[in-house]
Amino acid sequence: MTDSARPPAHETARDPLLLRSVTVVDTRTGSLTPDTDVLVRDGRITEVRPGIEAPPRAAVVDARNRYVVPGYNDMHAHPLDQLPARSRDRDLRLLLAYGVTGFRQMSGSLDLLRRRADGTLDLPLDGARPLTMPGAVMLTPLNAGTPEQATATVREQHAAGADFIKVALATPPVFFAAQAEARRLGLTIVGHLPEGIDVAEASRLGMKSIEHLGPGVGLFACCSTDQDGVRPDPAAGAPKLPVTKLPFMDRLVDRMVKRMVVNPITMAKPASVERMRRAVDTYDAALAHLLAARFVDDDTWQVPTLIRVKTQELADDPDFAEAPELRHMDAPTLKRWRQATGRFEKKFPAAARATFRELYERQLQLTHAFDEAGVPMLTGSDTSGAGWVVPGASLHREFDELGRAGLSALRILQMTTLRAAEFLGTTDTMGTVEPGRLADLVLLDANPVERVENLHRVVGVVRDGRHYAQDELSGLKDGTGADL
Repeated sequence: MTDSARPPAHETARDPLLLRSVTVVDTRTGSLTPDTDVLVRDGRITEVRPGIEAPPRAAVVDARNRYVVPGYNDMHAHPLDQLPARSRDRDLRLLLAYGVTGFRQMSGSLDLLRRRADGTLDLPLDGARPLTMPGAVMLTPLNAGTPEQATATVREQHAAGADFIKVALATPPVFFAAQAEARRLGLTIVGHLPEGIDVAEASRLGMKSIEHLGPGVGLFACCSTDQDGVRPDPAAGAPKLPVTKLPFMDRLVDRMVKRMVVNPITMAKPASVERMRRAVDTYDAALAHLLAARFVDDDTWQVPTLIRVKTQELADDPDFAEAPELRHMDAPTLKRWRQATGRFEKKFPAAARATFRELYERQLQLTHAFDEAGVPMLTGSDTSGAGWVVPGASLHREFDELGRAGLSALRILQMTTLRAAEFLGTTDTMGTVEPGRLADLVLLDANPVERVENLHRVVGVVRDGRHYAQDELSGLKDGTGADL
């Protein structure tokens, strides 16, 4: 076992754990059951009831005046992209330190899938765990420039063991070809809406989740009284790149994506900003509710990643550059983020920045409309790589933005716990504090159903049956940043 994979010294992997006199939060209803004991053996919850006798060698945690919920899940994250491995492990530990026990890895590679299959990923035990991952990078013009290439890429990723197909930059014909092949193979397709896509058709044909509310104006054409004026030209949806498969293509895609992801809005042209302006001015709440009804009928999930959207569109907000959690990040990363913000400030005049601010308010309104209509949604932050998005801390900022959009504390708690399990089809192992579930838990010192802010009050985390007290979580945070 490597040092990075070593469990805490005070307990072994097989020691039982007993949480004594805790208040169990029911993530289905928000109801509370106080003075309850939770027993964990071999990484799973085995009993939840008052008066459990502590087994031999059990670690007993006095959890009076504490609330226990399932571990938080960041359902749009990229920590496994990070190189070198110490940067990746830093991000995984930061996630855990903020109560994030699991994440949906949103980009991948055939090598990652191979190493997952043969058990050689070698991730730290004191970090968040990947719940699911796609195949080689994403569907882009470099690995899916034509419908035929898209079909072949989907087959390749399926054969390699991908859990889903992630689409990013694609034309509508490429997107629908990939969607058809994924559906034939029993894979879900998720990701970005290509420019000019028929959103209703993509939803009807089974797009499982839409990320970042589009991104851009992707959903807003459906919510506009001037749909033709807002909807982009499909021909402009992807950069003009070679459609012939090249050697080292995955590396080319990876480099291209990493340059873009710090803040993609810095690539926006005046015509794109004008469409955003039109989307703001012509937004129609009734049309937004019609779109929401479509998503409900089709079971098309949304992962708004509001904090990611905000850090793009309001990149120059001093709150980001002065955030205390930046101390967790290394100097080269902070330099890239500040340089991207400098480009943002230099490129966009005051009128454009005003448009971005108003667009973000519309995106909050759209998220609220989805919530009112019962659209299934998940929490995600788009860490790691995105500018001003610090692993772990960013998911808590996402909670706050969802609260600003008008979602209740219970709804947000559900999005990061129970809904994640429902989306993955794993409600028998996660999403609630019940016997049989994996022992990935968060302890809070305030009622998380009462106020959104209480979701931040993390005083302990259980990961795979191991308890991390508050001082250990602080140690995980303090052990990052300057040494990388």
